[in-house]
Amino acid sequence: MDKIARRALLGMGAGAAAYLAHHALNQGSESSMAQERLAQAGRVINVYSARHYDTDKALYNGFTQQTGIRVNLIEAEADALIERIRSEGSRSPADVLITVDAGRLWRAQQAGILQPVQSRTLTSVVPANLREPQGHWFGLSRRVRVLIYDKSKVNPSQLSTYEDLANARWRGQVLTRTSTNVYSQSLTGSLLAIHGAPKTEQWARGLVQNFARSPQGNDTDQIRACAAGVGSVAIANHYYLARLIASNKPEDQEVANKVALFFPNQRDRGAHVNICGAGVVAGAPNRQAAIQFLEYLVSPKVQEMFAMANYEYPVRSGVPLHPIIQRFGNFRGQNVNAAVFGRNNAEALRIMDRAGWR
Repeated sequence: MDKIARRALLGMGAGAAAYLAHHALNQGSESSMAQERLAQAGRVINVYSARHYDTDKALYNGFTQQTGIRVNLIEAEADALIERIRSEGSRSPADVLITVDAGRLWRAQQAGILQPVQSRTLTSVVPANLREPQGHWFGLSRRVRVLIYDKSKVNPSQLSTYEDLANARWRGQVLTRTSTNVYSQSLTGSLLAIHGAPKTEQWARGLVQNFARSPQGNDTDQIRACAAGVGSVAIANHYYLARLIASNKPEDQEVANKVALFFPNQRDRGAHVNICGAGVVAGAPNRQAAIQFLEYLVSPKVQEMFAMANYEYPVRSGVPLHPIIQRFGNFRGQNVNAAVFGRNNAEALRIMDRAGWR
């Protein structure tokens, strides 16, 4: 059984368990019946979200205050939510799916659980490369895959591109997540779209040769390992460093002071940009309210809340950035459509497996 099949099986188990628990808790309760009546009247939308930020709840409360439509939030990991909606079928109460990484949104689309949406607001606000061409999903915020380097070991003039990390001069210095992580798959998928399979596999093999250790942990772990001298260059999403900088913990401040951020590929196509995004579920009981909710999430006020609360880059132009993010400076992002590297995730994983990226 390959890794994709194993991950789908695990997602199915988690999704089924989550569904049964949710069903048992609500079966026969008066509050559930009242909620169902409200949903039928279009005054409640069920949002299945893989974003686990307490600050997002303020966004949902704002939607209710603005529209009178209450948000019923169901949180779980992305694969579990996708499988839950799929298994619920036409009976699913889900109106909106929110998750991180275009790869997961692509999986949801391939599972047939998202429907195309036509919205002038969404298409005018969300850049074309940050939304699925037929409107199955839309980016809500941008996440940039950057290089974090040890300031005592690396001069930023030595850094240039993702491709250069496969150069032998970085032997034993590169830190990154496992190949099963969707962020790794999407980065590799974007390179696959640009260079094709043979060159991408050559790059992956070179990168594996340069690993400072076996891939492990999340992006924060890569940055901590970089600061600790395990390696000198880490691949991570930009906001993980921002969180360390903003932390009031002395140990986090120590890490943040030892490293700096570099935007790759600024002299050619730009840095790899991924998204947090959302789509309207195929059988959404409250389709119009769901679309209204997505439009609300790209409004100026909400986009600023994404930026200030979670150190993300907005998808809407002209929105102020968090001061920490401003300190990172301007960057050029690649124009590859997020749907492309989402679609490439499966082949990217096969390439990484052949290259020995575990």
